Amino acid sequence: MNRQDHIVRGFKATLVSRAIYMVSSALLMLVLARFLLDPDGYGALYWAIGVLAVIQLVADLGLGKSAARYFSEYRERDPGQIPHLIRTTLALKIALLSIVTTALLAFHEHLAAALGDPGAAPFLAAGALYIVAFSFSTTSQIALQGFNRLGYSAAIQAISGAGRLVFAVAFVVLGTGALGALFGYVVGYSISAAVGLTILYLEYYARYEPAETYEPGLARRLAEYSVPLTATRSANVIDKRIDVVLVGVFLTPAAVAFYQLGKQITDFALAPAEALGFTISPNFGEQKATGQLESARRIYETSLTNVLLLYVPAAVGLVIVADPFVTMVFGADYAGAVPVLQVLAGFIVLQAITNLTSDSLDYLGRARSRAVAKGATSVANFGLNLALIPTFGVVGAAAATVATHSVYVAVNLYIVHSELSLRLERLGRTVARVCGITGVMAVAVSLVTPLISNVVMLFVAIALGAATWGVLAVTTGMIDAQQVRSVIS
Repeated sequence: MNRQDHIVRGFKATLVSRAIYMVSSALLMLVLARFLLDPDGYGALYWAIGVLAVIQLVADLGLGKSAARYFSEYRERDPGQIPHLIRTTLALKIALLSIVTTALLAFHEHLAAALGDPGAAPFLAAGALYIVAFSFSTTSQIALQGFNRLGYSAAIQAISGAGRLVFAVAFVVLGTGALGALFGYVVGYSISAAVGLTILYLEYYARYEPAETYEPGLARRLAEYSVPLTATRSANVIDKRIDVVLVGVFLTPAAVAFYQLGKQITDFALAPAEALGFTISPNFGEQKATGQLESARRIYETSLTNVLLLYVPAAVGLVIVADPFVTMVFGADYAGAVPVLQVLAGFIVLQAITNLTSDSLDYLGRARSRAVAKGATSVANFGLNLALIPTFGVVGAAAATVATHSVYVAVNLYIVHSELSLRLERLGRTVARVCGITGVMAVAVSLVTPLISNVVMLFVAIALGAATWGVLAVTTGMIDAQQVRSVIS
């Protein structure tokens, strides 16, 4: 199987599994928000998850991605080192988890009080289990990505999504409220972690004959490479979670619900870009190691073109239909999420590019450069949130995210260009064509938006926009219909 066929096959498997994960996440979001929890309960749940995500940083560091990088390298160079690498990774992770969860159980009440919400203490106590389950689930998923077993890796995420949906809804229906939903998350992640660790053991730890000696310095390099990855991951959490925490500190649980709902909708929209980035990124490490940078450039440019073609029109369409979409699907109680979603539409385009680029830079060995950029923009994001949330509320938090992420994306693209020598003039022409398609599509959707009076008309408007986009993309040559048919088949 050639590299392109391998990428297409991996993308299909990843996209299907991500679709399962995102559909289950969307159903969970819809059922909890519309039927089972009021805005205060919904906000309390996701505020606690935001706090736990920050704590999770210490429990995970960058070990998962660092291990994936060395799995990718040594499965070709010296497979006998793989069992040693797996043992080192798990030993370090267990040690970190033990320290973090013990501290959380001992001080959860003090932490809740310090954050201004003593009622969150039970959520933080339960968070010790959440951190362990989530950590092993994501670590096994990332490790399998490093082995380029994308089908397995994506399946773990699909299992976690389906498990969260089933158990979170079941526990809330049994009368346990938002805390029960958190335990549903724990069960879902625990099941996926068990599956992932079993695959790692059977396929790689037990399958490879360990080398007689552990390569000198390899364990140290594994730990050292996790440092810039930890910085990058910390910055990612600041971008994705700390704003939720700050909204809860400065505003109300209902405000957290509005902001979180807007972010969850953007996450759902980003599933294809995340799947594509997850699929192509291991290939960059392999191609750099073999000097095939021209091939790496073609893959990246083609992927970037497809991402822009999909997400620029999608973001503009979301701005136009955000009001009827939120109020009709989730209810009038969540109307406060409409302006958040409209501002975050810009973030969708930026994050789509990031999903395509960030992991690729790690495999190209530029994790340190990306970490510096991410750290700087995340500190700026934190400062902007502190300045804007008290004055502009949840819209200020969304604006801070878009502003700082714009800078981060620009730096990422510069780093990729320095590695792969992107054809900028060609990409510029691509952007111009995408904007033209977007303009025509926006006119079509705007004409029917005033006619939207129910959910059926809402989806008619969305379908009209999608049809206009598809026709223009094919007729302008942005999409090759024959290639689309070959990918689908």
